[in-house]
Amino acid sequence: MKIKLKIKQTLASSLKFSAITSMFCSTLISIDVMAKQPNIVFIMSDDHATNAISSYEGRLSSVFKTPNIDRLASQGVRFNGMYANNSICTPSRAAILTGQYSHTNGVKTLADTFDRKKDNVAKQLKAAGYQTAIVGKWHLKTEPSGFDYYNVLPNQGKYFEPKFKEIGKKWQNGRKGGEVYPGYVTDVTTDISMNWLDKRDQDKPFMLMIHHKAPHGLWQPAKRHQDLFSDVKIPEPASLYNRGKHGPTDAVIIDGKKGQQFGSSVSRRMEGRGLVTRMLSDSWPTGKLQLDSYDWNTVVSAAYQKYLKDYLRTIVAVDENVGRVLDYLDANGLTDNTIVIYTSDQGMMLGEHDYYDKRWIYEESIKMPFLARFPKGAAAGKTTNELFSNIDIAPTLLELAGVKTPTSMQGQSFLAALSDPEHAKGRDAVYYRYWLHMAHHTIPAHYGIRTKTHKLAFFYGLPLDANGAMPAATPPYWEMYDLANDPKEMTNIYPQQQYSKIKNQLKQQLIELKEQAGDTDEMYPELVTLKKAHWDQK
Repeated sequence: MKIKLKIKQTLASSLKFSAITSMFCSTLISIDVMAKQPNIVFIMSDDHATNAISSYEGRLSSVFKTPNIDRLASQGVRFNGMYANNSICTPSRAAILTGQYSHTNGVKTLADTFDRKKDNVAKQLKAAGYQTAIVGKWHLKTEPSGFDYYNVLPNQGKYFEPKFKEIGKKWQNGRKGGEVYPGYVTDVTTDISMNWLDKRDQDKPFMLMIHHKAPHGLWQPAKRHQDLFSDVKIPEPASLYNRGKHGPTDAVIIDGKKGQQFGSSVSRRMEGRGLVTRMLSDSWPTGKLQLDSYDWNTVVSAAYQKYLKDYLRTIVAVDENVGRVLDYLDANGLTDNTIVIYTSDQGMMLGEHDYYDKRWIYEESIKMPFLARFPKGAAAGKTTNELFSNIDIAPTLLELAGVKTPTSMQGQSFLAALSDPEHAKGRDAVYYRYWLHMAHHTIPAHYGIRTKTHKLAFFYGLPLDANGAMPAATPPYWEMYDLANDPKEMTNIYPQQQYSKIKNQLKQQLIELKEQAGDTDEMYPELVTLKKAHWDQK
């Protein structure tokens, strides 16, 4: 008995020592790094899915490689649980800058204008002595604020002969203006960025945001890449043809009665049909889809292959230019005191469930790639499966620079995950909300929760006050997925009675998250009424 007690005491002491040692080492790394404020290079692409980064080991990794982005994974930390709180370009960018949810920063849809008077991560770093710059895609309409230098694309920008709007020139609006730069947009964005690095004040730390247009549609690869993958068959997701029990159930409950299914295999395939229709027209930038057979599966397969090849070709240039930046840092002795981050404003549906674009709460849409190479001495070649949100990025960059996070920011720093990813803790769940009801891609407004094991979503289908949303309401419905056993979200388990307990737990957790986020829906009486009718729906 005494021997057992001795073992327990020794084990407890050992575990305690291990925890203290881990904490001590992590603290040492942070102190060592922040003794000299680190430089920050924040590289963000547009619509880059984790499936299209080979270090994430998704289905495309067998035929597509991103060796330079993968350098960040092998030399730093790969995050497997970084999520957008609103999977659409403009809102996600606003959330990353402000550390706030969409309803707080005022940018809920593509049509909303970012308030340049709002506090943001660049303003905070500039006040702390950093030089700040942003180059490439901006997409927030108002003139960038908080940056010592900017040179950004009007609106979406062009792939070839792009225009850039440089600081010091008259700012017309987010869509117009700029001077033409010869070349391919991904190369030009990097050229401008490295030119700024050459001219910066070398006595000050810096934050440089390099925001690539690619791989946003419509996809136009650089001429040097236009024939890549010509003889390659891109792996297809099984759900391109077989949707399983994904999506809403066979019928939705409307005012207590069973109504027609919204989002059946016909109506929900509008995403795929939209892509196919465009490819069969003359509007596709790399040429019209030519087919000998118009059997539906043949058409879908051909459209998928063309879409993916054009998409991946644009990413090749992004990867090359990430390599240029990393090589520049090495050549100029900046690597040891510069954190380099690669991410995207959200994910992208690449044929999963016969969808393209993003917006949905599904994994491929809301999951962001996030790879970070910490300065010398920190974690390398590690991964973390903990959950984080894009609103956590700004607080993390501020803590990295030794700047206190403003109370206005709703995110939480995950600096510990950069230095000790195997022990750092993330969120128990992330909150998601898509506001742009039925606009552009016929996707109903919805919100939900993503925990470590499950996902619950309420498609409430109302435009509310969302700028640019379609006015007609759609039937409400629920979806729930067991991510531990069904990571590809093939089966909506919401209707199944055996999941009642976890369903109620998730609903309660969703309520709590909404309250924490300050997004309780009380200002929308029609939504409150709808929730009362459908919250207890079985």
